[in-house]
Amino acid sequence: MNSLKAILALFKKDLLLEIRQQYSFNGVLLYVSSTIFVLYLAMGRPEDDVWNGLFWMIQLFVCINAVAKSFLQESKGRMLYFYSIAGPRDFVLSKLLFNGLLMLIMSILSLLLFLLLLGNPLRQPLQFLGLATLGGISLSLVFTFLAAIAAKAQQQAAMMAILGFPIIIPQLLLLMKISTIAFSSVIQAGLGQMVLLLIGLDIMIVVLAIILFPFLWKD
Repeated sequence: MNSLKAILALFKKDLLLEIRQQYSFNGVLLYVSSTIFVLYLAMGRPEDDVWNGLFWMIQLFVCINAVAKSFLQESKGRMLYFYSIAGPRDFVLSKLLFNGLLMLIMSILSLLLFLLLLGNPLRQPLQFLGLATLGGISLSLVFTFLAAIAAKAQQQAAMMAILGFPIIIPQLLLLMKISTIAFSSVIQAGLGQMVLLLIGLDIMIVVLAIILFPFLWKD
């Protein structure tokens, strides 16, 4: 099986399992809707900066619940089977691809719920939609990579927290900074460079996953 076919086959496997079971998707969707509803009851319609900060914090917790389980739910038997039919790079790329798609969908649904319950302070909604999807994919890449490492550790949850905190905080701050463009009619200077920096970080995560995961795969 060549590399592209292996990636697509593994991606299709994850997609079909999610469609049939829907435990993860429905659970995360319930978590998002209930959390946003509680925020609505507590705060009504917050100010622009608070709205922006809350959105990205919700995205962070959505990503942890939806994406971080991707490797943790794979048993040793399954991993041995995948080892016999595909290479480590194919396996990790399929996980990155599937989790990126999952977070893209969850980002759009989260944004719709925010607009419905917490109001619409956006002056440039299309730009924010693009940034929300890009940011969701960026978060999914980071936590997929971290989940691959934590899956080999005994204290998986603690390992995720230790590895994730110093990596995800700068990325969240960058996403909040970039997304402020949607709350103003004036385009910020240096916006293009910040978006390129975010894309560069995403590429770096993918490259690191391709390089490092084969060493974990051997274990």
